[in-house]
Amino acid sequence: MTGDGIRYSIIIPTRDRPQALRACLEAVAALDLPPTRFETIVVDDGSEVPIADSAREALERAGARVLRQPKAGPGAARNRGAAESRGKLLAFLDDDCAPVPGWLDALGREMDANPGVGFGGRTINALAGNPYSSTSQALIDYLYEYYNTGDPDRPLFTTSNLALPRVEFERIGGFDTSFTRAGGEDREICLRWVRAGHRLRYVPQAVVFHAHRLGMRTFLKQHFTYGRGAAQYHRIRGSPPIPEPLSFYRDLLLYPWRAGLGGKLRMSILLALSQAANAAGYAWERHAT
Repeated sequence: MTGDGIRYSIIIPTRDRPQALRACLEAVAALDLPPTRFETIVVDDGSEVPIADSAREALERAGARVLRQPKAGPGAARNRGAAESRGKLLAFLDDDCAPVPGWLDALGREMDANPGVGFGGRTINALAGNPYSSTSQALIDYLYEYYNTGDPDRPLFTTSNLALPRVEFERIGGFDTSFTRAGGEDREICLRWVRAGHRLRYVPQAVVFHAHRLGMRTFLKQHFTYGRGAAQYHRIRGSPPIPEPLSFYRDLLLYPWRAGLGGKLRMSILLALSQAANAAGYAWERHAT
């Protein structure tokens, strides 16, 4: 439904991360648009301690509405938020992301200039001193460059900073709820979006800072999970994966030098490990199913 003068709906799925969510909501409360122009919906996807209790003050400062559901995964949580929202543009954030004050306004200007188009904003690592978090962001930056400037039929924007117009979102059926883990559902909806005849556009002015603290174990687990999501993505597509050329991996390992990033050798090694973990997750999921 739409109405009440609200143009934008910010939708944030969360589970058991009240501290991260508090920082996200503090940033949402500082957006430079009047609060009458947008709404914030937090979907508690089965937290052990309800988010409405553990992050109450931050929720109130941001004027956020909380919806609670049994654990079903981030895609289902986003769909729930979208179904009960009122805005014309659905702006999806992860709970560990903090938008800059002009984030939503930048997306709104693009919506006015490009009706019916979906938008992916720019995500910046907020933990520059963490090599694992920095490497994960470098990988995303490389993939954005690789997929979004090449084949228009293989776009990639992550749900940490993704905005889709309501009408077209509902028309394609929202997120695929069979993705019960984070990873793969963003790639799947982007592909389905363009195959339905819609466009996706990169909006670098729509910035969020991503504070995903990682260590070696959680870094490898993250990319193993992404590999599992990739296997599910290919299974849903019903077609075998097309391997990337060797130049893809060569350029990935050289990306820290080309982009002028710090800790180049260490980051290159971690990028190689991320791909090994991804491949292991892919093989695991394929074998399990």
